[in-house]
Amino acid sequence: MTLHRLLLALILAAAPAGAEEVTFHPFDEARARIGQLLFYDPILSGNRNISCGTCHHHETFSADGLSLGIGEGGQGVGTERTAGQGDDAIRKRVPRHAPALWNVGAVEFTRFFHDGRVARSPHYEVGFDTPAEEWLPEGLPHLLAVQALFPMVAQFEMAGNPRENEVAGAIHDRVDYAWPILAKRVRTIPDYGEMFVAAFDDVATPEDVTIVHIGIALADFMGSEWRSLDAPYDAWRAGQATLTAAQARGHDLFFGRAGCAECHSGPLFTDHEFHALALPPFGPGRTRRFDPLPRDTGRMAATDDLEDAYRFRTPSLRNVALTAPYGHNGAYPTLDGIVRHHADPAAALAKWSPAMARLPDAPWLAATDFVIRNDVREMARVAARVDITPVALSDADVADLVAFLNALTGGDSRDGRLGRPDAVPSGLPVD
Repeated sequence: MTLHRLLLALILAAAPAGAEEVTFHPFDEARARIGQLLFYDPILSGNRNISCGTCHHHETFSADGLSLGIGEGGQGVGTERTAGQGDDAIRKRVPRHAPALWNVGAVEFTRFFHDGRVARSPHYEVGFDTPAEEWLPEGLPHLLAVQALFPMVAQFEMAGNPRENEVAGAIHDRVDYAWPILAKRVRTIPDYGEMFVAAFDDVATPEDVTIVHIGIALADFMGSEWRSLDAPYDAWRAGQATLTAAQARGHDLFFGRAGCAECHSGPLFTDHEFHALALPPFGPGRTRRFDPLPRDTGRMAATDDLEDAYRFRTPSLRNVALTAPYGHNGAYPTLDGIVRHHADPAAALAKWSPAMARLPDAPWLAATDFVIRNDVREMARVAARVDITPVALSDADVADLVAFLNALTGGDSRDGRLGRPDAVPSGLPVD
């Protein structure tokens, strides 16, 4: 048994309650090691200046600490990331908060992204419903490998703008035209080519490496890197520890009068469904081609069903205390704030202030960052779509709920398994 496999076994053994209830996709160690390098290698971005790890960094516990991400063109990581300078500066903020990656290798995840636009589906021969539709390459074994392909072809995340590079140009013809370009970049780097030949039975020479192999490697890394089932809550459930008095009261509220467990259920504390919470809107919005407003209609953009308007996927609460800010757009900087919003969405929406958003300074975007809040009709539509029932919570109740949420923070698992590499085969800088 290798040291890293032993470490993973010890991490999972520390959480018998959660480990018994969560099934993960299997992974291959050699492929996960390739995925670790690719995850932090800017070679997968159009302009070779950003990696998956830039917005899902180990230092910020697989998230980025910002309300809305700073993608292609930005500089730095985490809360120190800036919007860039001059011609390389960002043209648009990423419309949504970068989600943490805890336990994404669990088989119970059947939909990814805040709007669930990447999902299992019987309606396409490849078995998945994605923005690539019938052009999704065949051979991807599960949804996490499918999901891994899309950030690298998103204009404001990793791909870049048209006429800046061949990847961005290809995407604006058809999304799948970009993936062979990225695969060629990777396989022509000798170290990567050799590793893929050694790790994949169907790769006889580096020329055989496709985007499918890259997606599998990334998924094997993500699915094995951020497994966290060793929180104080797990030890308590296994009879190996006790909760503090505040955590115990918060537990009873969470599973009782506060109603949190109605949506945040199961060992990963999510029902994987979509709910409207009237979270304060801001930013560029995730608009569809025909939508003139800088708004985000959530699940409806993926389903075209009006009933899904302003609904977003329930996040897992594992390690939630480590991954502020909160909400699909990171509207709340503290757990206290997001808990109070759930208790009384209407009052919290009315009280919310733009100062609560963690947005790196970008004066050229300032005019549009909060413009949607001046649209009285859109604000009314957001306020009218609430799927949760308000509940009266005292300040003490909120404090107890926050204490319980802190009991979901992992122990040794919180830092990941393989960690951030010091260097990558492309020779490009590692964030």
